[in-house]
Amino acid sequence: MDLDMLNMFLIAGGTLALPILAFVASFLLWPSALIKVYYWYWRRTLGMQVRYADCGGYRFCYSVRGKPGIRPSILMLHGFSTHKDMWLSVVKYLPKHLHILCVDMPGHEGTSRTNAEDYSIQGQVRRIHQFVESVRLHKRPFHLVGTSMGGNVAGVYAATYPAQIFGLTLICPAGLRYPNESKFVKHLQALKAAGVSQGIPLIPTTPDEMEEMLRLCSYVRFKVPQQILQGLVDVRLPHNDFYQEVFMKIVEEDSRHCLHDNMHLITAPMQVIWGKQDQVVDVSGASVLAEALPGCQVELLENCGHSVVMERPRKTAKLIMDFIITQQGIDSPSSKKLS
Repeated sequence: MDLDMLNMFLIAGGTLALPILAFVASFLLWPSALIKVYYWYWRRTLGMQVRYADCGGYRFCYSVRGKPGIRPSILMLHGFSTHKDMWLSVVKYLPKHLHILCVDMPGHEGTSRTNAEDYSIQGQVRRIHQFVESVRLHKRPFHLVGTSMGGNVAGVYAATYPAQIFGLTLICPAGLRYPNESKFVKHLQALKAAGVSQGIPLIPTTPDEMEEMLRLCSYVRFKVPQQILQGLVDVRLPHNDFYQEVFMKIVEEDSRHCLHDNMHLITAPMQVIWGKQDQVVDVSGASVLAEALPGCQVELLENCGHSVVMERPRKTAKLIMDFIITQQGIDSPSSKKLS
């Protein structure tokens, strides 16, 4: 009897130990795989389903939750070198019944890679328009959200296809002529003066460079273990040549100020959200948009950097929902509960 009991405890202990050992092994040996599992689990928990839209040989990868309803659908465009899952922290705080789509931008993650023309801002606008039509999102005006590079694309999209846009939220958008230069822009200018095309802080190749990028993009100092930093680098390294190609395209003259050159054509109600301590694109860009479009709503967040979506996800979700509800002209107790 004692031997049977001992065997039972050994089997139970072994059963419990296996997943723990698997986790530890993944953390130490394959941190990049652990990161992918993490995103998969988070999408599943939030009810986001990954889908694909094929358009004449070009494939878009996107995640979606909900169906079109009373509120406008929301399309979210991520920034440079990230992917659709960066929005999960905001989606967590949005009402579950909303129709939300997060698409991988051209060439990023699961969306097709083709040629450099698709990576210019106007090229990305054309591709996103193709996506909108392929999933029939244009049947009703939708709310468009974009951050950083995605903010540049979102603003130009709203200027190009005004009839499709219910409202527009730009989060720390690139593409403006900023009154003040950011730390990141000054660094790029120094690289250019030295004739160096490598060493772009947004394209890290080592864990130390990854940590520096996180410090550049975020005011909040996240404590990231070395193994996770290595995993983040491992996930990105195979794509760094592509990121380099995209970056060189979006800083060309016709893309670098694309939002600035088209902002006068934006007719949809617009909301601007910016971290006051943004070191990538200077917060002075908010005043540029406010002066050009006097009706736009500007929200400047204290103690927040460029990664607004990661640093202040609950606040971002609330601001977006409040803005949408205001634009719909609804001010009832029941609508306030939705925010």
